[in-house]
Amino acid sequence: MMTKTMQITQHRPGTSQLGANAKGRLGQVSPWIAILLLLALAGCAHQRAAPESQRWARSQQLVLVTLPHWDADRGTLRTYMRDGRGWQAVGAAAPVVVGRAGAGWGLGLHAPQPAGPAKREGDGRNPAGVFAIGQAFGYVPGVATALPYTAMQPSHYCIDVVGSPLYDQIVDARVVGEAAVKGSTEPMRRDIHADGDQRYRLGFVIEHNPDNVQGAGSCIFAHLWKTPDTATSGCTAMDEATMQRLLVWLRPQHRPIFVLLPQAEYARLQRNWQLPVLEAGR
Repeated sequence: MMTKTMQITQHRPGTSQLGANAKGRLGQVSPWIAILLLLALAGCAHQRAAPESQRWARSQQLVLVTLPHWDADRGTLRTYMRDGRGWQAVGAAAPVVVGRAGAGWGLGLHAPQPAGPAKREGDGRNPAGVFAIGQAFGYVPGVATALPYTAMQPSHYCIDVVGSPLYDQIVDARVVGEAAVKGSTEPMRRDIHADGDQRYRLGFVIEHNPDNVQGAGSCIFAHLWKTPDTATSGCTAMDEATMQRLLVWLRPQHRPIFVLLPQAEYARLQRNWQLPVLEAGR
């Protein structure tokens, strides 16, 4: 975020701070215009001082994943609903597996952070931070969810090829052409292209890197796990019961967000980001 530096002009005792010329000019300005100018300046100052959490102030649903530390490949998922009293826990906590290398700061709704690893393409880390939740996807024609849903076909790929103009986008080879998906390691029908793999049978998009910055990480999802002990390449994986509960519960009109943080970073940011206080034993 860019900041502006305001110059302060020193004045001599016994003289007007504005100076005679400036005073004369000010006298020619309508009092109402002067008031409007002051209000505009106050509004700009308020905007500069606005807390980062205003970026998700209207979000009413939160999917929260906390990790023991940056390099952990397992964590805990919790869900919250926000009302007039603040964030209220919904449902029970559930185990999840994440990237084989843990997590690193991603590109989302939050501002860049001063310390810690950064998410990069192919590093095996989950993006950390605050992210919008996008569309749901799966293998079957339809599922029980209010999220926009796309039934994946054998021709659907998520492009993880750095340098591709389609980087970090789910595309249909029937539309963009076979050459456009060449080299992608993310077929969305893994049951067909990856020996019956069921991990993408149910899932939804975590909107890391919404501007498709090359090399910053791509194809970040929440999806089913292979086993409770099998880490991912940078996604959040869970059992089917937890996934189905999320898909039924999430509502686009509630502007749901997904937050993933190591516990130490959560403790540091919880108040400023207006996140829920974690209850002991949950």
